Amino acid sequence: MEYHNPVLLQASVDGLNIKPDGIYVDVTFGGGGHSKEILKRLGPNGKLFAFDQDEDALANALSDERFTLINENFRFIKRFLRFYGIKSVDGILADLGVSSHQFDVPERGFSTRFDAGLDMRMSQKNDLNAYRVVNEYDDANLKRVFLDYGELKNAPALARTIIEAREEQPIKTTDELKEVLARFLPERVRNKILAQIYQAIRIEVNQEMDVLKEFLEQSLEILNPSGRLSVISYHSLEDRLVKRFMKNGMFEGEPERDFFGNFSVPFKTVGKLIVPDNAEIKENNRARSAKLRIAEKI
Repeated sequence: MEYHNPVLLQASVDGLNIKPDGIYVDVTFGGGGHSKEILKRLGPNGKLFAFDQDEDALANALSDERFTLINENFRFIKRFLRFYGIKSVDGILADLGVSSHQFDVPERGFSTRFDAGLDMRMSQKNDLNAYRVVNEYDDANLKRVFLDYGELKNAPALARTIIEAREEQPIKTTDELKEVLARFLPERVRNKILAQIYQAIRIEVNQEMDVLKEFLEQSLEILNPSGRLSVISYHSLEDRLVKRFMKNGMFEGEPERDFFGNFSVPFKTVGKLIVPDNAEIKENNRARSAKLRIAEKI
């Protein structure tokens, strides 16, 4: 099985409008699919830096003198590029979410298909894991997680049920969590609700929304004028942040107007929203919810 089948491969790399001697960053290296495609389009003087916080991804490092793989969270993109003497770049690609590999390794706890310990960490160096969220968060924080990150209207009842169950004994595995929440999982919508519950816990464990915000803000700082940002997201929470930031450089509120009453914005969007065609979805089911947005720094 492939480590990670890259989604929207050609379109996302096309979106970078690669210059052969440019400097580019793939912040979600995974199996290296997007990175390989970028390297194909770079000349001998081009450079590619890639980030992946998951130590499993290091086994996929590419043997190419133009390539550097950094085993860190991409929320630190600016800091670690500076370490390598890079202050500005010509393009950045991000394929957000969980890799195929992380879903397919049962003990990582990401998949609803397997029983596993409550983990869900994208980096094994993180202290916070799904066990701690489920067994240590108070009522208010559990409600926040399920409401904000799972968009579950019954978040209060979910939180209350977990707290009552863990008073008897800790909830240690994904199957135990499913058993505790069984009454909220009617067969006809079981997979959908489970996916929302897992998503909510996973986002909290990995601080995914905070990471995304920090990454987008730093991307704006380090992109050269006319540099491109190409981002693939998989759920509405991510896509809303990306869309809004690309539109006006902010996550909330409105940008300031100039003397003539025009909005001053840092990006111009490139093309329209891109989604996978039926052929790609048939080949790779995980592509079904992918959305690609591309922007160019003004």
